Amino acid sequence: MEDIVARLLLRDVSKSYPGCVANQRITLSMKPGEIQALLGENGAGKSTLMKIIYGLVRPDVGEVFWEGEEVKIDSPAVARRLGIGMVFQHFSLFERLTVAENIALALPGGQEWKLSELGEKIANLAEFYGLIVNPKRPVYTLSTGERQRVEILRCLFQTKTKLLILDEPTAVLTPQETENLFTTLRQLAAEGCSILFSSHKLREVQTLCSSATVLRQGKLVGRCNPQLESPASLTRMMIGIQVLPSQGRRQQPPGPVCLQVNDLCLSPQHLFGTPLRNISFELSTGEIVGIAGVAGNGQSELLAALSGEVICQKAEMIMLGETPIAASGVVKRRRLGLAYAPGERLEKAVVSSLSLLENALLTGYSQGLVRRGMIRQRKLEAWTRRICNLFNVKRAGMNAPAASLSGGNLQKFIIGREMLQNPAVLIAAHPSWGVDVNATAMIHQALIEMRDTGSAVLVVSEDLDELFVLCDRIGAIYKGRLSPIKPIAETNRDEIGGWMGGI
Repeated sequence: MEDIVARLLLRDVSKSYPGCVANQRITLSMKPGEIQALLGENGAGKSTLMKIIYGLVRPDVGEVFWEGEEVKIDSPAVARRLGIGMVFQHFSLFERLTVAENIALALPGGQEWKLSELGEKIANLAEFYGLIVNPKRPVYTLSTGERQRVEILRCLFQTKTKLLILDEPTAVLTPQETENLFTTLRQLAAEGCSILFSSHKLREVQTLCSSATVLRQGKLVGRCNPQLESPASLTRMMIGIQVLPSQGRRQQPPGPVCLQVNDLCLSPQHLFGTPLRNISFELSTGEIVGIAGVAGNGQSELLAALSGEVICQKAEMIMLGETPIAASGVVKRRRLGLAYAPGERLEKAVVSSLSLLENALLTGYSQGLVRRGMIRQRKLEAWTRRICNLFNVKRAGMNAPAASLSGGNLQKFIIGREMLQNPAVLIAAHPSWGVDVNATAMIHQALIEMRDTGSAVLVVSEDLDELFVLCDRIGAIYKGRLSPIKPIAETNRDEIGGWMGGI
């Protein structure tokens, strides 16, 4: 029997940037219908390799073969003509266009579509795959999780996709959405579509993938069947060392109330927004409170109201037991000790074209970095270096633009920048989004240490595993209403999952 011709073959592919070797002599092969994982810690070169396959990045050297023929994939348009689609970790959507318009832009040229007909097809596809999103909504009105759904649907909408590349596709999906997506991917693979799946969620990799290619520091270090490995052995292969679990938290009663919210109501900020209805909760020093929810149920609105991005003067919001902040903006809330790590990394957390030094200054200016209106450059450099060193942020240099960092390294930088300001209250949205297992453990440990030293932490996430690892109390938001917030010991995943679905 003849060997099956590889659908995709990369041979000795290398790519370098100034001060960084992203890929070094990588060889990768994929068969029709194969679901293969691409594993590695943040900065290992996974995203660069996927972008080479999709035509966004050109390799310095190496050969690329498609169905037995050598090809030059020098643009995404060429990749799509071959039948290659990609779901990006950092979304590539036009903010002011609707979901339907964004999907229409990725369709083959020469086809004429009426947006109404296209919208109906998108809605049907979204319902079939369990990735519900309104085709008429502008992208800027969507939450992080909803944007992820659009990226996935855009690829699924393309006809004759022969290779689907997914970069952290489940990072902001709920367990139910992830299960639906995996059913879809298995169906596509059964029909002959090859799938390259990059994820830091190793149990998902073991569930879905039958083969894996492992990168470390830009080099190929191994291939395996992840179903025959353990998460620990996969981690050792990726990182080269054993990852120690987070230390247990000290059991201690919470201290005084640090942030009190009473009867928070917020009208929709746009046509497709979710109104907040009578949200009340307390956050005490020395505790981590988690809020779960399916994307689009008011998380974005709640975070905007708590951070000061949107002012809700009619609500009662009290910080540190005595200071009303409902009418206060972002600057005053930060001066009082409220820090915020948004889920939208490139949209809200950093300015992608600015350097790490400049982005560190954006929220860390109160750390003695400015005197009499002048930036204290040495202080700023020391502050930025401390963030990067403590959180192991891999970068070409401190003057490197934020956009040059991998998604996981950028997330570590953002979390580190906020945590090292020693805030009284830290609000963190999806703190481990796109972060490898080693860095996730590091971030979780840092949050627990913040809690143990008396800070108050609010974590908003769709990852129930993360919330149950971190939190002392947990609740869920559904259609703008907040459930009771219960101690972890008095609830379980089934109850919180039911609350996330409105049960």
